[in-house]
Amino acid sequence: MYSFGTIRAPRELIFGFGQRHALASIASKLGRRPLLVTDARLAGDEDFLAMASQLEKAGLAVKVDSSTLPDVPVDAAMASAAAARAFAPDLVIGVGGGSCLDMAKCVALLLAHGGQPQDYYGEHKVPGPIMPLIAIPTTAGTGSEVTPVAVLSDTARSLKVGISSPYLVPTVSICDPDLTLSCPPSLTAISGADAMTHAIEAFTAIRRPPVPGIAQERVFVGKNDLSDHFALGAITLLWQGLETACREGSNRAARANVMMGATLAGLAFGVAGTAAAHAIQYPVGALTHTAHGTGVACLMPYVMAWNAPAIQQELGQLAAAMGLPAARDVIPAVAALFERIGIPTTLRDLGLDKERIDWVAEQSCGISRLIQNNPRPLSLPDMQTVVRAAYAGDRAALN
Repeated sequence: MYSFGTIRAPRELIFGFGQRHALASIASKLGRRPLLVTDARLAGDEDFLAMASQLEKAGLAVKVDSSTLPDVPVDAAMASAAAARAFAPDLVIGVGGGSCLDMAKCVALLLAHGGQPQDYYGEHKVPGPIMPLIAIPTTAGTGSEVTPVAVLSDTARSLKVGISSPYLVPTVSICDPDLTLSCPPSLTAISGADAMTHAIEAFTAIRRPPVPGIAQERVFVGKNDLSDHFALGAITLLWQGLETACREGSNRAARANVMMGATLAGLAFGVAGTAAAHAIQYPVGALTHTAHGTGVACLMPYVMAWNAPAIQQELGQLAAAMGLPAARDVIPAVAALFERIGIPTTLRDLGLDKERIDWVAEQSCGISRLIQNNPRPLSLPDMQTVVRAAYAGDRAALN
């Protein structure tokens, strides 16, 4: 057995109800001219306005950029960075869901190094530190507040693309569950299911030989002792809190469990990476225009069923974490949880055209960084089998 672990995390990670009120004292140590990146809806939110006022009262010059769009179009990120240069910010603060935090990462990158997002696609393409960045999530799902990834949508490629670099990990993250109390049930479900998928894929990813330098050569090294610790913690908390948070939005204990679970899942997959469910979702999302969390959660039980022969030990550990009798109970239990909180159960339900199944399989196989992270190999015929099963709702076909 290998004894190897690695983790990447913000310099400071602060979690707790009311911790957003520490923003001004934290920001004052990092810069004097913060650019607040958010979206149009949140720009008028009472909590957001209070945070902006808090910064101004501390003597900081504040500019608000509320131009974030869902899935962060590449052109929008470039326009935001260009518009910010006249203000000359020395600090970026992202407030919002995953798109807002990814936008903030991309803007901080472009302000520091110039160019365009396309220059940094892939792994380890960012040449050095980006502008100091504070991440404040208002949803509990993507884990972007602690990850080395920014995901954008490239219309020229009709796909989502990723910039992956340890330099993208925020300087400071403030995770305040109060900010999630107003999330509607549907967004809570989609975000929380995304987090659960992150944790499961990180925990069941391939384990690579820990040759010296692997964490410098790869952003995503596969499962390891430290990522497993965070992934199991995330799964435990999400299993305990997600359904309750969807059903009882004002339940503070459930909200805290889900937000902590999402953050721990981000710490786990930020080094372990994700795998086939995410690879398949990229082309599925491009065709169906469905939310990322919806797609990966829909796919997760099918990918787990395909991977089952290679992850029996992990399924046993998941059963213990979830309080289930045996390893064989895990996949049905995950599928049932997702169904109860409103996640569609098949790709057909997501709106995928049956005629595009083979195209989805081909595109998925082309996302090699994720497919290579999957614990059980997936050739093109194998991938076609998985996608067809997910379309038809037939997990038994993968046994």
